Amino acid sequence: MIHQFKEYFQSKIELTDEQFDSISGPLKVKKFEKNEIIQYKGDILKYGFFVGKGLLRSYSIDAKGKEHIIQFAPENWFISDRNQMHNEPSDFFIEAIEATESVIVPDNFMSEAARKVPCLLALNVTMLHNSIRFMQKRINMLLSATAEERYLDFIKLYPNLTLRVPQWMIASYLGITPESLSRVRKELANKHFKP
Repeated sequence: MIHQFKEYFQSKIELTDEQFDSISGPLKVKKFEKNEIIQYKGDILKYGFFVGKGLLRSYSIDAKGKEHIIQFAPENWFISDRNQMHNEPSDFFIEAIEATESVIVPDNFMSEAARKVPCLLALNVTMLHNSIRFMQKRINMLLSATAEERYLDFIKLYPNLTLRVPQWMIASYLGITPESLSRVRKELANKHFKP
């Protein structure tokens, strides 16, 4: 699993095995059972997760008990609650949708690693900008896109999740009802759309 994490970095920047070995000490691997909640709202965790195998999701629960899925994290995705960077309680739950193996990444990993391997600083900045871009696009889609546009964007972002995730979770992520999602899928099928 640590090897997969190293390959992820090496696919982004030039990083030798020796350089990776010099920074990998704080990394740990952990397995989670299907349906295991690995972070609760209110937790103050000092780490995030890099998914090597399996699938995680982050979500909140509103005052009426309704879930709102913020993110899915399949293989080679990171997931965390940014409140940890400010030593504040988490706003979100993180749950394993499938049995999952993850690299536990301390919240200060990138800044500490960049001291030893300076090229990681640029990668960290790029990753943060990509995260901001992702969230801006997600907010814009929720505010202004049709249900069909949101679903098509979901398929583009997560091409292999439609068969791995229950339909109600996809609907929650899209901010629509399961009935609306069924309608969208039926309309797309009538247009001979194939994901």
